Amino acid sequence: MSAHNFLNSRRKVVASVAALTFATSMALSGSAVNAATDSPQTGGTLYFVTNATQLNHIDPARVYTGEDIAFLNSYLFRNLVTYTPVPGTAGFTLQPDLATTTGTPTQGGKTWSWTLKSGIKWSDGTPVTCADEKYGISRVFATDVITDGPSYAIQDLDIPQDASGNSLYAGPYKKTGQSYFDKAVTCNGQTLTVHLNKAVGDFNYFGAYPAMGPVKQSADTGDKYDNAPLSTGPYKIASNKIGTALTLVRNPNWSQATDAARHAYPDQIIMRFGVSEDVRDQIFLRDQTKNAVNYDNLQPQNLPTFFSGATTKNRGMNVTSPYTRVYSMNVAPGHLDCLDIRKAIFFATNETAIIQARGGEKFYGVLGDNVIDPLLALDYAPTTGNIHDPNFLPEGNLFYAHSLMQKAAISCPATYKRVTQNGIVMDFGDTAAYKRDAVLLKSALNAAGIQITFNFIPTGSYWSYAQNPAKEDDIVRSGWAADWPNASTDIPDFFLKDGGFNLNQNYTDPGYAAYKAKIVAAQGETNRAKQAADWKALAQYSMDQYWNFGIVFEVQQFQWGSKVGGVDYWLPQGSFLYPNLYVKK
Repeated sequence: MSAHNFLNSRRKVVASVAALTFATSMALSGSAVNAATDSPQTGGTLYFVTNATQLNHIDPARVYTGEDIAFLNSYLFRNLVTYTPVPGTAGFTLQPDLATTTGTPTQGGKTWSWTLKSGIKWSDGTPVTCADEKYGISRVFATDVITDGPSYAIQDLDIPQDASGNSLYAGPYKKTGQSYFDKAVTCNGQTLTVHLNKAVGDFNYFGAYPAMGPVKQSADTGDKYDNAPLSTGPYKIASNKIGTALTLVRNPNWSQATDAARHAYPDQIIMRFGVSEDVRDQIFLRDQTKNAVNYDNLQPQNLPTFFSGATTKNRGMNVTSPYTRVYSMNVAPGHLDCLDIRKAIFFATNETAIIQARGGEKFYGVLGDNVIDPLLALDYAPTTGNIHDPNFLPEGNLFYAHSLMQKAAISCPATYKRVTQNGIVMDFGDTAAYKRDAVLLKSALNAAGIQITFNFIPTGSYWSYAQNPAKEDDIVRSGWAADWPNASTDIPDFFLKDGGFNLNQNYTDPGYAAYKAKIVAAQGETNRAKQAADWKALAQYSMDQYWNFGIVFEVQQFQWGSKVGGVDYWLPQGSFLYPNLYVKK
């Protein structure tokens, strides 16, 4: 999922959690978190603080950044299944949620069924039905209205496509191709059955995502549903004001008896939007709001002070992250459609300076060599070329970059003229840290003869812009973590047209058809070892094309106030273990 925070494809084999080498991933800086010894308390207000002016999305079909998925799934949404709310690799274990089981596959995984529990209600008091589940899934297909969310349903459901690869079902608003959807997704009483276009042995993992969850048709307001969706979780939305706050209060129609994964410890939960970065940092450095949680992270310059301070280090975690940070280059015509120029950008960049500005290896991460994180141990292998090329220097190799630009002047003169005269544009979140990154990138690329300007976008609406192919500029700052432990939730997501996170727009590349065929074959591979080898080869190809640069295998930090209890790290989305948080008296 996208980094804070995205999905896709036709997985065949249940992912092996044992393949992860998270080593419980906890590499904690500061004292260990001992949430297991806490005695949860009920009551009070739990605050979350963020510089963003809003959550990117609240509509369940559109939520796809990891932190938001974890937050909303803990407080607002229930899904067919959920991840077990415990720390360590056991947190990747699925357990029933709205359904009575984690899913029943038939036809070798080509068909999946779930039966809903009885007694579960919406926040308006009406029962959650199989029809609600079916309708919720249908909304994902209305891609002209429902944007930015995961596309597993579009790719996996047994619904025909046109010659361009677009689904012949256009969603519940237009109802074009409704009969195709009605055949692929059926209800028999409270039993939901989905028919896939091929066997997908771990499709039930997608059942843990809001996009596979229910939506009540009579409450659906289309694009406006993003403002205040109905709740099935322990809280409901009291108000949602962009730039001010999202306020959640207890949902009187939620029943703990039907929900083994969540709690309703605080009386209310308030997310404060638009808090300046300096003010936000002081809240946690000085413990000014003791019942607050940092939904962002401290600015890099404040991390060493926080994690070395006698009174602050026990209120933070510094952990190995499942996220990989990347700069994605848009290779569509009229953008960075020249391999020599992409390579020049790669080799000119001063990676050392950016990593140091972000807190160094201790607080940011280490240089990476492809989009598959090493934590996916079975699927990761070091690539050749890129950072392993003899010409690569972590501080940038301008001599080599100039030689690549000279080649580009001959191999792609039109693109060369554009990037050296008109320049390129990079999309960044509007934060102080990204603005420092921009200064370093501009210095390096200008020195290589490439002109660059920056489009700083408010963080709450960044992904709505960057993920829109019509708006996306030449380079996008992004990040990703596998949706579950298989690179089938990495490579297809990044590099298929309908993968959900294809910021490279590589589907315009002449070699795309052949590359896509290899991805689809890997998705259908039932031999897990062979599939892992396929992912490694596909990752190598992406790096040979230099679609991405500035890759960092990340570490991440969390901070909270002294009156926040139940703190721990939840691996599936690389987040706080939200269901366990409470306010100490």
